[in-house]
Amino acid sequence: MYRDYERAFTDGTGLPLRLHGPDMLRVVRYAKKQENPFCALIAKTNQSCAQCYALQRRLEEEAQFEPKTLKCFAGLCETAVPVRVGENVIAFLQTGQVLLQRPDKAHFNQIAATLIKWGAEVDLKRVEEAYFNTRVLTPKQYEALIRLLNTFAEHLASCSRVLVLKGHEKESPAIAHARRFIAEHADEELSLAAVARVVNMSATYFSEKFKEMTGINFVDYVARTRVTKAQNLLQNPNLRISEVAFDVGFQSLSQFNRAFKKVTGRSPREYRASLGAT
Repeated sequence: MYRDYERAFTDGTGLPLRLHGPDMLRVVRYAKKQENPFCALIAKTNQSCAQCYALQRRLEEEAQFEPKTLKCFAGLCETAVPVRVGENVIAFLQTGQVLLQRPDKAHFNQIAATLIKWGAEVDLKRVEEAYFNTRVLTPKQYEALIRLLNTFAEHLASCSRVLVLKGHEKESPAIAHARRFIAEHADEELSLAAVARVVNMSATYFSEKFKEMTGINFVDYVARTRVTKAQNLLQNPNLRISEVAFDVGFQSLSQFNRAFKKVTGRSPREYRASLGAT
């Protein structure tokens, strides 16, 4: 799914895209055919690589909860969009190597002076040509593209949550039955003891096996199931948030808000706003 999106994004925008895990240990490099020729040329110098790595580390630190854009020493933008599952950032969508203003000779002279100061062994004529051929977007255009990436990040996070809810392939028939029962009755009041009776297990044994198979405890699993259903309902702007909360099985709005933020990293209102709903 990501590879299909990457191809569509790069073909449609001319910008590079990379999905990578958090806590990177080296500079994030785009595919060769996507990379800005200017960035590829100056990346051959140690000092510019160090600057690029420092910039990308700052991006990770500042993009924990929302997309963040920073500019490199040459004025090119680099953006990281977090993919969050619950309280954790599991990945970043990264794009950039683009200018938000027309390149000019005065600015390039500053870039050239910096490269010379660093002792960079590069052909400044080739660097200049590549700089003036760098993709230029208006701030409004670039902001719109980042919103698209943020929407895709939400989709990736939802897919991750679904995978968590699927459990392990080798799970026992009883746990598979329990998960199906939870999915079908999530909008009702569910207790661990009641579901354990459905699968003919003691509550204590069921609790242990359920966590072993799914990786999370019963209460958190039920909350994730309800939040996943709530995310679909929140796409309907005609439904009030309180209606969604009770429709998916939460007993109070405050309980819904806490669970939703724990699972998605944002409040239901913030999530709906990110979809463009009113």
